[in-house]
Amino acid sequence: MYDQIITHNDFDGVVSAAICAHLYKVERILFAGPNTIARSELTITENDIVCDLPYPLECGLWFDHHEGNLDELKYRQMALDDIEGAFAPKPSCARVVFDYAQDNKLQMPDFFEEMVNEADIIDAFDYATIDEWRKETPGKIIDASIKARDDSPQSKNVYLRQLVSALSKQPIAEVSKMDSVRERFQKYSEEESEILQLISNSASFHPDDKSHEIVILDLTHHKRRPYIIKNLAYLLYPEALSVLEINCLFNRGIKTNNLAVSMSLSINLNAQPHQRDIGEIMRQLNIGDGHPGAAAGTVYCDSKDWMLREKQALLDEILEIWQKQA
Repeated sequence: MYDQIITHNDFDGVVSAAICAHLYKVERILFAGPNTIARSELTITENDIVCDLPYPLECGLWFDHHEGNLDELKYRQMALDDIEGAFAPKPSCARVVFDYAQDNKLQMPDFFEEMVNEADIIDAFDYATIDEWRKETPGKIIDASIKARDDSPQSKNVYLRQLVSALSKQPIAEVSKMDSVRERFQKYSEEESEILQLISNSASFHPDDKSHEIVILDLTHHKRRPYIIKNLAYLLYPEALSVLEINCLFNRGIKTNNLAVSMSLSINLNAQPHQRDIGEIMRQLNIGDGHPGAAAGTVYCDSKDWMLREKQALLDEILEIWQKQA
């Protein structure tokens, strides 16, 4: 019925693909980021399922939860009701797929529910305390294994396909005990100390951010793409309300002047009522999309001087919108 699944290359994308692989008996899985879809770099047809990514020019089924992608449909004058699949602003795309299957009375194993519950928490970074965030769970072990560095994108995709296959057939607790998962989890754990040192060396605050609410990780000076997990900044700056990572995009290993921006809210802030919405900041700036608690965007620049001007303007505008949301 469907030839392949194209999904986001993160934990939520893997879980979404695992559910779809079970429901529609699809074995061919491709992984992509949002920009790959936005630039139409993949051939996608009505025989394909797309998960946790912007809507392509066409597809057979589309599942997503990013509000900015819905805005893009409106801009293209496309009606959501005309697209097969499901969209809902839920904590994870996996939840959208899971609820769609339940609503349509499609058969799923009971163990999918635990897997989707973990996807909700991990994708929304929805933890009440730092201790809760750092506590090992099957989902967090698998998520960390995905974040471990790879020798090449190809080897990473091979591993992601193995995860999709395993999660479509076994409870997440069993998958988290697989040798390949444990090895990569251990590798990631060893890399954390290096990441924390990089964060310590890179962190700063905007001069107008008197309360030091946003940790800025400016990585644009690196000649090679640094490996970083920005949320680890909360271990060094537990009182911060948000962390903002900004770096230069790399094209086949070559540094460009284009900027990649990502931002997330702290656990402390998420644990209390607030008006912050990171996704809305990215949408207001018209550079990207995301959830209230985490979002990302891209700014294209023709020269280094342009990049430096855009970077400073971007940091100024983000802080201004942030302060208005308070």
